[in-house]
Amino acid sequence: MTLQRKKLPIGIQTFAKIREDDYYYVDKTALALKLIDTGTHYFLSRPRRFGKSLFLDTLAELFEGNESLFRGLQCHGQWDWAQRYPVIRLSFGAGRLSSAAGLHEHIQASLDDNAVRLNVSLEPPTQSPHLRFRQLIQQAHAQHGQRVVVLVDEYDKPILDNLTEPAIARQMRDGLRDLYSVIKDNDAHIRFAFLTGVSKFSKVSIFSGLNNLNDITIDASYSAICGYTDADVDTVFAPELMDLDREEIRAWYNGYNWTGTSVYNPFDLLLLFDKREFRPWWFETGTPTFLVDWLTRQPATFTPASAQSWRSDLDCYRAFDVDHIATEALLWQTGYLTIASTAPAAGARTEVHAEPAQPAKCSASLNDSPAAAACSGDSHPASGGISGQAVLTCCWRTT
Repeated sequence: MTLQRKKLPIGIQTFAKIREDDYYYVDKTALALKLIDTGTHYFLSRPRRFGKSLFLDTLAELFEGNESLFRGLQCHGQWDWAQRYPVIRLSFGAGRLSSAAGLHEHIQASLDDNAVRLNVSLEPPTQSPHLRFRQLIQQAHAQHGQRVVVLVDEYDKPILDNLTEPAIARQMRDGLRDLYSVIKDNDAHIRFAFLTGVSKFSKVSIFSGLNNLNDITIDASYSAICGYTDADVDTVFAPELMDLDREEIRAWYNGYNWTGTSVYNPFDLLLLFDKREFRPWWFETGTPTFLVDWLTRQPATFTPASAQSWRSDLDCYRAFDVDHIATEALLWQTGYLTIASTAPAAGARTEVHAEPAQPAKCSASLNDSPAAAACSGDSHPASGGISGQAVLTCCWRTT
């Protein structure tokens, strides 16, 4: 029996387009329901081109009650389609903002777009963005009779794009902190909030006061919230596996892990199925400029081929900020490190252990970048294990 092939959703982040135009779709709606049923405010960090924007769009369509798009999916019989919620969507993914004034203008335009779509009136843009954001949330609640859903995509991009200019990055951070503080202060008007980005900045630096934000980045039950699992590849994408070595697919692309089910990067697999060629597709097109720029300015770092082991305290991940950035934290958050295993903690600290994985392919990816050319080639020496502390083991991703 010949399996029927569908369109490959390369670069498509719109849930409606995927569902209406017969593209392959990996059903994540059961995880969406779990989030909604068990909490209200969430944060998720994943590398770029991992499906964060598509998942946010799926949440938006679900809360807006667009029932026809979900027929045949896991959530369809478990959702009250009579309930429709006003959805506020903010995205910082497009373009590069290089000044506080540019950030201010972008936020004001986004708020105006949401106000028009939700049929509410806002004060003129002369008012501060965070005050207009508060007004938008409260008026949308009053206008629609339902609490508001707030979805923020690439929440950190204005900061990351300016990491090599710390003064500008701090201005971006402070402006975004004022904006996001509105979410905490308007809890009574918010049904659900979900923020995504590449990095996890410390709560003190950007989420000050937003202590009800549940970080599911390293949560085993949500490890596969973005990306494709082995089972997805064997079922959803079964028609695409013809003439491709299944084990080679695993060797090249499987292994991103956030302490649960390992996943494939969607962009890698979709380009493989389209081009029928094994190459580091995600790296060739998805390496964030800010990472290369930042690494080239570091006095010492390492490349996958030279590093044999890296151990550091997990606190460096929690303390990520404009003025305090650990290289291993940045590499992990951008997808060049992946978690391999964890061990229970006996003390307050946690140790992180990073190792190179498949270094031959590393040399065809990160080692060929401008950052690698600028590095001295010295690796940070591996420290010994810290007795009695949890160990978080990471491996280099190579594509």
